[in-house]
Amino acid sequence: MGKKKRKLKKKIKPSGRKAPAPLPADRFDPEVFRKRRACVLGLGRSGFHAAALLSRKGFKVLVSDSRSRKELPFARRLPKGIVLEAGGHGDKALTCGFALKSPGILPQAPILGRIREAGIPIFSELEVSLAFCRSSEIIAVTGTNGKTTTTFMASAILKAAGRRVHTLGNVGTPLSAEAAKVGKGDVLVLEASSYQLEDSRCFKPAAAAVLNVTSDHLDHHGSMAAYLAAKARVFRDMSPSACCVFNAADPLAFGLSRDCAAKKLFFSLRPSTLASAWFERGSLRFSPPFLKKGFSVAPPKLVGEHNLENAMAAGLLALACGAPPKALARAFKAFRGVEHRIEECGKFHGLRCVNDSKATNVDSTLVALKSLEDQAGKILLILGGLAKPGGFAPLRAHVQRCAKAVLTIGSAAAKIEEDLAGAAPVFPCESLAQAVSVAFRIGQAGETLLLSPACASMDQFRDFEHRGQAFKELLRKTR
Repeated sequence: MGKKKRKLKKKIKPSGRKAPAPLPADRFDPEVFRKRRACVLGLGRSGFHAAALLSRKGFKVLVSDSRSRKELPFARRLPKGIVLEAGGHGDKALTCGFALKSPGILPQAPILGRIREAGIPIFSELEVSLAFCRSSEIIAVTGTNGKTTTTFMASAILKAAGRRVHTLGNVGTPLSAEAAKVGKGDVLVLEASSYQLEDSRCFKPAAAAVLNVTSDHLDHHGSMAAYLAAKARVFRDMSPSACCVFNAADPLAFGLSRDCAAKKLFFSLRPSTLASAWFERGSLRFSPPFLKKGFSVAPPKLVGEHNLENAMAAGLLALACGAPPKALARAFKAFRGVEHRIEECGKFHGLRCVNDSKATNVDSTLVALKSLEDQAGKILLILGGLAKPGGFAPLRAHVQRCAKAVLTIGSAAAKIEEDLAGAAPVFPCESLAQAVSVAFRIGQAGETLLLSPACASMDQFRDFEHRGQAFKELLRKTR
């Protein structure tokens, strides 16, 4: 160990800078770190906006990425004065006062171990960005599935209540991109992924929701226990006066609720003594303890029971932040869903086409198939991309009942065909374009073409948005 330390110091000497004395920090305070250089690890969308925010706020910033400069689309857009280290993480990071970890970097990345050994605190993009927001009214939504829909629905209710709302986070626009625009009286509604939460040392939303928890992202977190711990960070530091919403029917989400010190509200599809929101006789019933009397509203016109759950969670979050019942009714009546999540794209060649590109895991695809059960036996299902651990066998029963055919794409194609052998005819396709072409050739009027990949997109696309947009563009070209 002694030799390694001496060698490390020699590498750092040419820069003329010694590593600053480590600062003990349980949270990110801009004033404490003001004179310390910031190291932003990863130059993706979040990393770029985080680096730009810190630079605007007067910090000297180093951005370090393992990819080459040519592989970094944001490299050319970095503000003047920001230093970029591409092609690997060197020793420059060890001269910084703190590090900001982009969500996509694996927790076990060697550079993180070296930074921790040097005593340098590591923060999340979420936590650093919140330090520059003037609002303390923060709503956070997490869960394996349904986050984006619930986030936008809660925002819609609060807007209907006359509030100024910022909808940010994992929905597509990083918090760091808009943090400085969040005013004192505004409401900040965040979709918080497990990637973002795992690095947050001190995160205290005024209201939060844990929608559901199923096995996902284990390649990143390493274990189900670590994944659950990341989700639990959404409420871990909440004050007792804050409010957290849980799905009473989801075993893992309900289990997490036992460790929550904030006020707890539960929703359920069935009436129960525990629930503050439930579905009954075609209406959503809300009766949280802080209201003098309960009320009923018509649910949003979205397919699937999962969207009833999303609406209940969104409604409870908004009510906890002071929205009146009439705001729920107005917002639900107008809400038409979220792009890339069971999104109706119209009819093409007689086929009803649905874009569910946001289904990046098996559970999301199961939700989509359940919501389209009226199309049993008439679904042309596009599956595939970059596989996640666990395989595709859980889809077998629903594919057998609902799918006329499965069209496979991406690196997971062979595994899908193996796991679903005999459940439905499988058509291997080299690309999404070929899958759409084959679907139009074998499909008949009145059937449904569903893109619900059950896989990540990065083997063929930048992200699920890129995949969904490509799908819709392919449909438009076939008119």
